[in-house]
Amino acid sequence: MHEKERHRIIMSAIQGKPVVTVAELVELTESSEATIRRDIAALHVQKRLRRVRGGAEALHPPQFVGLAGRPFSVSETMHARQKQAIAKEAVALCEDGDPIILNGGTTTFQMVHFLSNRRMHIFTNSFPIAEHLLKNSKNTIMLSGGVIYREQSVILSPFENDVTRNFYARRMFMGAQGLGPLGLMETDPLLIQAEQKLIDQADELVVLVDSSKFRQRSSLILCGLKRIATVITDSGIEDRHASMLEEAGVQLIVAETQGMREEQPSIA
Repeated sequence: MHEKERHRIIMSAIQGKPVVTVAELVELTESSEATIRRDIAALHVQKRLRRVRGGAEALHPPQFVGLAGRPFSVSETMHARQKQAIAKEAVALCEDGDPIILNGGTTTFQMVHFLSNRRMHIFTNSFPIAEHLLKNSKNTIMLSGGVIYREQSVILSPFENDVTRNFYARRMFMGAQGLGPLGLMETDPLLIQAEQKLIDQADELVVLVDSSKFRQRSSLILCGLKRIATVITDSGIEDRHASMLEEAGVQLIVAETQGMREEQPSIA
């Protein structure tokens, strides 16, 4: 990863929490610890952040702490071609008139490009998904209520009396932090609570994850493999992970990335 891109990711990460550790930045940028320490030192000299023991903090730390996990702007740049191919396969499962749920995430966001000519009823907790579909499609859009978490671009509510319970979906399409033998994994308790409510409203759960997510782990389980009807991933999936899904009775769809255009998000 280029230095300029690493610096952008580091600056984005420190806006979401009081202190970001070197280990967290290593995972975000997929760089070495030595590289991250040099980056933090350089940004400290440039007076763009403050170097602290074991990590970095913003010069003006956020008063409102966001969710754990990568910011939307960071995740959007990772495995872009695979996400696009996965999203195309996901929309191929849909028919006009279907009620569906799309959770907030960068892989589900890619579905908007293939939903532009559809006429469906779509419920989402993603502000960018709703905004894009409202501007570029004839789909009927319903948003969940709650607080907008800027870094992840999702709307979450801890309360039971939101509009989630009033929407039925044939399928829910969602991404996740990781996928393993115990099921789907996420990083934040509030996100887990909100996503479980959405899952309860759908007949089928379709999981959209690029193949790197099979190697990632988190301490929080969102749901078990038995709740998942279908997993859509890319051709990088290992045989052992495919066997894990087969043994759990989960349908596997492998998206073809050849010929898909690599979209590079603009850097603000």
